[in-house]
Amino acid sequence: MRYRVSHATTYSYDDDVTDSLGVAHLVPRALPSQVVASAEVEVSPTPVDVSHDTDCYGNTATYFQVTTGHRKLVVAGRSEVEVSLPAYGEDALTRSWERARPLVDPRLPDAWRATDFALPSAAVDHTAEAHAYGAASLVPGRPIGEAVTDLMHRIHADFRYDATATTVTSKVDETFRERAGVCQDFAHLTLACLRSHGLAARYVSGYLATQPPPGRDRIVGADASHAWVAVWLPGPGGGEWLAVDPTNDQWVNDRYVTLAWGRDYGDVPPVKGVIFTEATKSTLKVAVDVAPV
Repeated sequence: MRYRVSHATTYSYDDDVTDSLGVAHLVPRALPSQVVASAEVEVSPTPVDVSHDTDCYGNTATYFQVTTGHRKLVVAGRSEVEVSLPAYGEDALTRSWERARPLVDPRLPDAWRATDFALPSAAVDHTAEAHAYGAASLVPGRPIGEAVTDLMHRIHADFRYDATATTVTSKVDETFRERAGVCQDFAHLTLACLRSHGLAARYVSGYLATQPPPGRDRIVGADASHAWVAVWLPGPGGGEWLAVDPTNDQWVNDRYVTLAWGRDYGDVPPVKGVIFTEATKSTLKVAVDVAPV
């Protein structure tokens, strides 16, 4: 599948902003299953400084600074990508999950590459509740592909999607308490369940191409950012990463566009930064469109 992606974030303020400094993760990653034909990031007003760099996880980060006085800031990413169905080796999927823990067995091939994703992070605490919940899927000797898929099914069945139940700063214990959340929460919950048992898993941000109901036209700009999880499968050449989406109860396929990955949401928000202003009120508007070409 080939997609044309646009993601525009608009900040509006009730007083002049004299300085905006930010970083954006809006350039899709080049992967074996994803070819990036073109990508650009545009900031308005025109920044006095803008640069692109690669962070420690291989994501493209765009840094910018706007010093022109403004009451509206727009950060827009546009790209065109071709996505194919990810493929996984049967040996990697059928390995028992106990034999896929980089901290337990650092002799695994390239285990050092996955170690960071097996540790707790700011938004993913290894709580006792997460460990107990994950244990129901991670039974002794179970193949890792089967165990991770079962955990995905259970989270989808046990937690409801509710955009009002949590906030962007919610932690895993709050998701358990509410038994509800959004894709970010379900990804963090999945990470906590897996990492607390020693598995390496990373938070992935991107987009899921939506399909309109039969007989209805696509609504341009109605799509949204999405988040899912990728679990390390040890093997030659650094191993593989099994990508699963607990929000939609499926393995990631050719409808998913990958932007960036990290330990949790805090590593790869679409846009973040700081401003200098006397403004007391601000609004945020996001418009995302993932259109099949």
